[in-house]
Amino acid sequence: MRVLLLIDLLIGGYNFGTIWAHEADIFRTWRLVGARFSEVQSTHWRRLPYWVFSPVALGLILAAVLPWIAPASWPAWGVWGSFVLQVVSLVLTATMWGPWQAKLSKDPRGSESPYLHQILSTHWIRTALYSLNALVLLVWSAVVMG
Repeated sequence: MRVLLLIDLLIGGYNFGTIWAHEADIFRTWRLVGARFSEVQSTHWRRLPYWVFSPVALGLILAAVLPWIAPASWPAWGVWGSFVLQVVSLVLTATMWGPWQAKLSKDPRGSESPYLHQILSTHWIRTALYSLNALVLLVWSAVVMG
């Protein structure tokens, strides 16, 4: 079980890094690309399955499995906290950021699109959720391993 928790910690750390790259650089840079916006976004979308979607899916799977196999001595806030944070992020992505991204990809206004503005003004929520998840995993691992 500890090995699965450590793998989840590593994935959570990786996802923390990718979400902050999106928050601090990638989405904000999109405002600057002008006429090449659709090309930049298209390239971005082709890479997402490998370096974002797969690690997020694996982290979610581990977060869903760990509550069922974790020893009773493991803290409930860790066991369930990571799962809840990731599910909330997934639900918000499915209802907000995902649809906005889809509309943005078809919007001829590109970097001037109101959908990009919506993403930029709310993406901090997803960044906070993944940051909290990484913190929960770090503290939870320290408690379990310590």
